[in-house]
Amino acid sequence: MGKGRQSRGFQRQLEAMSKAAAAKAPAARPQPQAVDSLLAAMVDGNEYTSIVDKRLSPGINILDQVVEGIVAVEQIRGRPCLLYVGNVLNKEDGGASGVDSSDDLPFREMVGKVPAEHRAIDIFLATQGGSAHQISNFVNCLRARFDEVDFVLPSFCMSAGTLFALSGDRIWMTDRACLGPIDPQVPSSDGRYVPAQALLALVADLQKQGNDALQKGMPIPWTSVRLIDSLDKTQLGAAITSSQYSYTMAAQFLEQYKLRQWTTHSSNGAAVTPAERAQAAQNIAQALVSHDRWKSHGHAISRDVLQNELGLLIDRPNDQLNRAIVRAWALVHWVLEKTPIVKMLCCKDYKYARHVQQMLIQVPS
Repeated sequence: MGKGRQSRGFQRQLEAMSKAAAAKAPAARPQPQAVDSLLAAMVDGNEYTSIVDKRLSPGINILDQVVEGIVAVEQIRGRPCLLYVGNVLNKEDGGASGVDSSDDLPFREMVGKVPAEHRAIDIFLATQGGSAHQISNFVNCLRARFDEVDFVLPSFCMSAGTLFALSGDRIWMTDRACLGPIDPQVPSSDGRYVPAQALLALVADLQKQGNDALQKGMPIPWTSVRLIDSLDKTQLGAAITSSQYSYTMAAQFLEQYKLRQWTTHSSNGAAVTPAERAQAAQNIAQALVSHDRWKSHGHAISRDVLQNELGLLIDRPNDQLNRAIVRAWALVHWVLEKTPIVKMLCCKDYKYARHVQQMLIQVPS
């Protein structure tokens, strides 16, 4: 009898503990709402947060969603828009999101989809950077086909991406967009990448220390000698040549394309001479390649700094265009965050994406 009472008491105690645990347990997470169009579900002012908990209905092509956003931009602009985006949210992708020679073929295929009657184009661009040599290939491809090339920047456009934007007739930036220094990076002996200008600045500082010591009749500091000896000469040579290449191409793009519309001085109306245009291009290129000025390869340069301090004219979209750009970028951000895709090249008639695992998705148009 006593054991029975104890058993029933113990059972009641277990039941009470179970109820308490159940009360404290978190409620099951609601399943994301399925939608046929992320753009249709988007709320102005909360573009990304309004779709962050959404998922696409089965059978909906994710790249079609991106194209839907791009088409909204081109309807306002009245010209085709080509999207080239690398993953700017997470750089730990083994370099798969960066600009490289593997992009050349899909980029040219995408350009080839633009109807022949169009002589002006927009490039919707976001990237952490990559190969400056491949950027030159992109520019040659576009300029052989179009009379006018504008860049639409919704977010980060860094390093080689900045070099690409400098080849445009106009650069459209929202207040969320930025360019970055074009200080190239070179591989170190351990496989990491270091800013070329930072390496050259170190060498210049070591040389100054040595010269100062010699002028004072003192031996060159031992630490300076050891550092010089430890530098990879191949890496140093690459730093010198890549820095000069980036500067040269930036100045050339600016002079040939971005500054060609600068024909009169705003201060007095006098005609701008070719020498003045070339000097302005060199000044802007030198500022953008300067590690001493920006200190960091990843420094974000706003449109105000670009225009007010560097003299680079930046176009600001009106409310209607700004809304379309912001909404299109929210779609792209959703794709980069929710999927393994790290790179996309898309337009109305072409869709291509790359997975972080280097798997390719080709969607026939």
